Amino acid sequence: MTEEIVTGRDVTIRFDARRCIHSRTCVLGHPEVYVPNVKGEWIHPDAASAEVVMHTALACPSGAIRVAHNDGSATSDTPPVVNTVRVRENGPLAVEAELQIKGEPQATPRATLCRCGQSANKPFCDGAHSAAGFTATGEPAAKEFAALEVRNGPLNVQPLKDGPLMVTGNLELVSGTGRTTDKVTKTFLCRCGQSKNKPYCDGSHKAAGFTAD
Repeated sequence: MTEEIVTGRDVTIRFDARRCIHSRTCVLGHPEVYVPNVKGEWIHPDAASAEVVMHTALACPSGAIRVAHNDGSATSDTPPVVNTVRVRENGPLAVEAELQIKGEPQATPRATLCRCGQSANKPFCDGAHSAAGFTATGEPAAKEFAALEVRNGPLNVQPLKDGPLMVTGNLELVSGTGRTTDKVTKTFLCRCGQSKNKPYCDGSHKAAGFTAD
């Protein structure tokens, strides 16, 4: 079982280990709630206020942490007002949207998607980029773009066999420093790690012999 569920006085925390990319936002920001390097119980939802615990889930880029108030008043699974994909330096694509993958709605609006080609949990990132020494800028050049009429709504990510991520829906691409570099309703994002035009696909997966479902 990869998901841990811990219920506290006010909130319930769900942790999905297969989604975690070890960004360490949780253990560095609130080690009283997420205690690092211990055996046994390490998640303590009553160690901080419900608002603080909720913030830890909203700050988790991969969606590995999800939080809901036990009275049903709030959940971290509420889709954002603006769909975004944030290009992480030397790392994955961090998506926040009313997310669908292969047409299937996701329980959380947050996910980190592999762009190095090495993850064993494609299309999700599993941290393999670190061991692989993957390098790719988090500051792609800005394109000319028009404002989107609608900035949220369903975003479907379809991994193409042996090819890129085909993304359809309203989406803003954002650099690591917060610049909006593109606004699209359909795009193809590299997931083989070989494109010369990252984060976009340029067809390099064919010459590289990239294989993935």
